[in-house]
Amino acid sequence: MHKIYVNGASGKMGQAVLKIIEDNNEFAKDNLLNSDVVIDFSNPISTLQILDECVDNKKPLIIGTTGISEDHLNIIKKASKEIPILLAANMSTGINNLKESITKFLNQLEEKMHCIIDETHHVQKIDKPSGTAVELIDLIKLEDENQNIKNIEVNSHRVEDVFGIHKITFYNKNGSSYFMHEALSRDVFAYGALLSSKIVGGLEPNIYKFKDILN
Repeated sequence: MHKIYVNGASGKMGQAVLKIIEDNNEFAKDNLLNSDVVIDFSNPISTLQILDECVDNKKPLIIGTTGISEDHLNIIKKASKEIPILLAANMSTGINNLKESITKFLNQLEEKMHCIIDETHHVQKIDKPSGTAVELIDLIKLEDENQNIKNIEVNSHRVEDVFGIHKITFYNKNGSSYFMHEALSRDVFAYGALLSSKIVGGLEPNIYKFKDILN
């Protein structure tokens, strides 16, 4: 049985993780000292606080918190020399498949195009653009080796009762192609975090992406 400490347990994502733990005999919630893995869905300040505790107690850490700044990222990278850390704005296998499809598209692209990323989340989500949108921007820049993408525009929408929609459109005067993923429940992210918890604990100290876990 995997013992999990959830940082940010009072938040919506934290509650989703705890509900799955309660309904699944593979996992049990516990305090930090007794846990096998720490899962963090909180805020950047709380993330840095739990990061220090995880380093002090040699606990693997899964960070699903978004809004991480460059300064925060540097601190996380330093800590990853001591413990394994999974840093992922979106722990959905569907998003991972979306990224693979975009990568394949860009690798085969032979013409100049523009890109628009439309991301839609619930009204309580503060960070704009979303962490997933930021990851998609980085992915497109990385995989666009022939510099065929002329520019990337991001539109952030906040509406009621939306768990996460990401639509990526590539277009020019000749036509357009788009890729889209919609999360219908927070559970998809919670399941991804718990799936990762069974793997992260066996990894060497480093910073990992969700695709590293799936692979």
